[in-house]
Amino acid sequence: MIILITGASHTGKTALAQKLLEKYKYPYLSIDHLKMGLIRSGNTDLTPMDDNELTEYLWPIVREMIKTAIENKQNLIVEGSYIPFDWSNDFEQEYLDNIRYYCLVMSEKYIKNHFADIKKYANVIENRLDDEWCTIETVLTDNAEVLSLAQKHNVNYILIEDKYEITIDL
Repeated sequence: MIILITGASHTGKTALAQKLLEKYKYPYLSIDHLKMGLIRSGNTDLTPMDDNELTEYLWPIVREMIKTAIENKQNLIVEGSYIPFDWSNDFEQEYLDNIRYYCLVMSEKYIKNHFADIKKYANVIENRLDDEWCTIETVLTDNAEVLSLAQKHNVNYILIEDKYEITIDL
């Protein structure tokens, strides 16, 4: 089984992947680690700020890793914001039968009521070296955009509205 977890920054993708690893013992791949490895090794001139270009660059690699894991009957959680909303178009049905997709989105109400918590838990799994760019305005904008795209592409999304409580049973 392949679990895809995506969403806007600071929605808890990595924390959810870690929680699933602990519960189900499925390893996970952070697309951010792949991104930084390719950037730091000089395999691309893209920077961490080139979000759209990074999706175009990284997704074909990640997609083929997913196919390989399925062909080898391996479980894998893939988390990161570089999964395109039309991801399913890249897989035949035999692959789709083995993939579950979850997009995490925080509602405007949740963000406004819990922004201090969002910042507080930003480093719960990974150490963010520079998080100054993360403001209530950027979080509101990013989540509104992700929600709009999730609805436009009719993908599975989890809307975080009152409490931050995400449970995924496999």
